[in-house]
Amino acid sequence: MKDSDLQYVLALQHVPNLGDVSAKKLIRHTGSAEAVFKEKKSALLKIDGIGNTKLSYLFSSENLKAAEKELEFILRNKVKTLYYENSDYPERLKHCLDGPILLFERGNIQLDNRKILSIVGTRKATTHGISFCERFIEELAPLNPVIVSGFAYGIDIAAQRAAIKHNLQTVGCLAHGLNHMYPAVHQKYVAGVENNGGFLTDFWSTDTFDRNNFLKRNRIIAGMSEATVVIESAEKGGSLVTADIANSYSREVFAVPGRPTDLQSKGCNMLIKSQQAHVMTSAADLIYMLNWHPQTPVKAVQKQLFVELEEDEQALYGYLKDRGKEQLDLIALNCSIPTFRAATLLLNMELKGVVKPLPGKLFEAV
Repeated sequence: MKDSDLQYVLALQHVPNLGDVSAKKLIRHTGSAEAVFKEKKSALLKIDGIGNTKLSYLFSSENLKAAEKELEFILRNKVKTLYYENSDYPERLKHCLDGPILLFERGNIQLDNRKILSIVGTRKATTHGISFCERFIEELAPLNPVIVSGFAYGIDIAAQRAAIKHNLQTVGCLAHGLNHMYPAVHQKYVAGVENNGGFLTDFWSTDTFDRNNFLKRNRIIAGMSEATVVIESAEKGGSLVTADIANSYSREVFAVPGRPTDLQSKGCNMLIKSQQAHVMTSAADLIYMLNWHPQTPVKAVQKQLFVELEEDEQALYGYLKDRGKEQLDLIALNCSIPTFRAATLLLNMELKGVVKPLPGKLFEAV
């Protein structure tokens, strides 16, 4: 996009009371952001849903002046911009009516043909929640998903740290401009995120810090992902907002159940109870529901492949050879291996071509 075109997009994004839904209507009607500002107000008022209130600030000279200053910041700091009609804009977010018309990126985010998963949760995460989050991402690692979160305290940063540990791409969606980083204590993780993905935001460098920004930011987290996972949440919180937005976008939502007495499980339990989220006890649940199994044909087992199997993998393979088709829980029980560990092993074995998954959480040896 040319700098002159970008300035008009920025100016449209700056218009008070307009919003992304109305901005897209104006662009669609006139053909471009620049054309919006050059169209007669009387013609714009004929657009469905566009009234005097939304257009009251459109023709103020302040919009282009502010856009010029922000464009200077973008060029000076080599910020990448993602316009909603361009191919580098997150594909799933394009289909969200209220998705931002423009995103700002730091890092090197690659989303093409990728499995994209949002992981959110309370800022006051328990050791149990953090441990589950780390194990969950370890189980998913063979599928090479992109992990999206909010770079906040608690579950968010635990998910992004685990993604970095397993060399997975991760995206931090920020509730502020790219001129600073919040919380400041997470500055030490910035390089790791940028080396394994990057940061996205639709806020300008001049936007004031406001807690309502976090709720607005959540639509990006929910919108760019195939599914959203809530690992821990109190009875109220931003994670539940993200889950609600994901549901409104017709995306899958998963929640990790907890004891009724655990304060940080009340939100997850409520989502499950009200059928707003699937129960998730391990990565195997999500893999099955999203059909995230490898799509490449399973090769016939070669004898020399046995030497490539770990001891526990050999035990699982021998069990399935004897029993035929078997459910994950029974495989784990009869092989005396924890379910989460068995799920990871079976996934690795599937990638090696020695087992294949079947409907109903069944597995069989090839």
